[in-house]
Amino acid sequence: MLTPQHALDRAQNLVSQAMKAGADAADAVYVCDASTEVQVRLGQLEDVARSEGEDIGLRVFVGQRSATISSSNMNPDILAGLVTRAIDMAKEAPEDQYAGLAPQDRLLTGAIPNFDGDDGLDPDPALLRAAALECEDAARAVPGVTNSEGAGASAGRSIFALATSHGFAGVKSGSGYGISASVLSGDGDAKERDYEWRSTRHFADLDSPASIGMRAGERAVKRLNPGTVKSGQMPVVFDPRVGSSFVGHLLGGISGSAIARKTSFLLESLGAQLFDSSISIVDDPHRMRGLGSRAFDGEGLPTARRSIIEKGVLTGWLMESASARQLGLEPTGHASRGISGAPGVSPSNVHLEGGSVSVADLIADIKHGVYIHELAGQGVNPVTGDYSRGAAGFLILNGEIAGPVSEFTIAGNLKDMFAAMTAANDLEFTRSMNVPTLRIDGMMIAGA
Repeated sequence: MLTPQHALDRAQNLVSQAMKAGADAADAVYVCDASTEVQVRLGQLEDVARSEGEDIGLRVFVGQRSATISSSNMNPDILAGLVTRAIDMAKEAPEDQYAGLAPQDRLLTGAIPNFDGDDGLDPDPALLRAAALECEDAARAVPGVTNSEGAGASAGRSIFALATSHGFAGVKSGSGYGISASVLSGDGDAKERDYEWRSTRHFADLDSPASIGMRAGERAVKRLNPGTVKSGQMPVVFDPRVGSSFVGHLLGGISGSAIARKTSFLLESLGAQLFDSSISIVDDPHRMRGLGSRAFDGEGLPTARRSIIEKGVLTGWLMESASARQLGLEPTGHASRGISGAPGVSPSNVHLEGGSVSVADLIADIKHGVYIHELAGQGVNPVTGDYSRGAAGFLILNGEIAGPVSEFTIAGNLKDMFAAMTAANDLEFTRSMNVPTLRIDGMMIAGA
């Protein structure tokens, strides 16, 4: 891999070429990465994969017309041709009154903060293999586990560089590590599957492989011999690993492009009380070693910690420059950028806070309900907020988690579900989007 400075030089050089060739404005993104992944199954090495790549993308503006083009070939002659084609394409593109680079007076200036997202390591494949084997061995050692879909360990590093013609130049590097296992319990037609995984920026921050594997095995065994749920309206409790999907639906509904196109179920909700006043949802791009941490966004604007939901109230949209112009607002530092196409929006490290009771207390008064640990299907309408998904989990009877259940559907409307949501106090920061255990009363269950 290149050094971060060499990566930034490549992006800056491409922008410089574009301006000399006649572009009115331009930006360039350079991305390179290298990763190693080891897969094992039933105690045997199954695969070792190493990938390395680099790509560069150029966006040029000719008046209000723009075009993007990308390449994985860094040959100078190829890149020179790339610039020429991009400008020719832009001249033929339709005008867009909202297109353009981010406001120059809003760009990040000065030193770029470092959030310790790169430990600089490149673990040997033998170390990754040992971790994967330890993880799978621990999962298979759980009584009741009868087979394995395998375990894996991975390590990678990446560099992202962004340069613009109006003064921004920034680069960031990141490392990433993961361990996972997926195993089966039971025999014949009564098999059940479950999994566990962890991802971190620093190798030293990973949970032990044995603990990850043990959790995968225990979850698979707990799912054995599922029963059915009777249809009706009841409280539903969501495990953190699936509850985070609700935050994802919220974020999709408040993206600037969805609001500008009037295709969001939250279109008229700015400043509205969407959640209980005990709940806040925070986007924190400056968390040390956070999976989604970043000092600048995909347009070169500075990032900042922000409460998207403040005591239940929706505080604003997530906007890149184009949608902000269309809405007559300011961009929010949430632009995301790949090597092709115009910027979109994405959050950084998001978490839901506000729970004050234990999980046991959260479910203590539920006479009959369900605890969900798996969701299936894509039955969510982003325009209306209507929600219907397949689910599996456990019954809750008289305030206690009871036996496993599967093959049922939960349904509601996201706005109603947000309003009825309460949270436990078991928030952990293990992903880029984190929530505690969540409870939603009054959901419809379609079961047996």
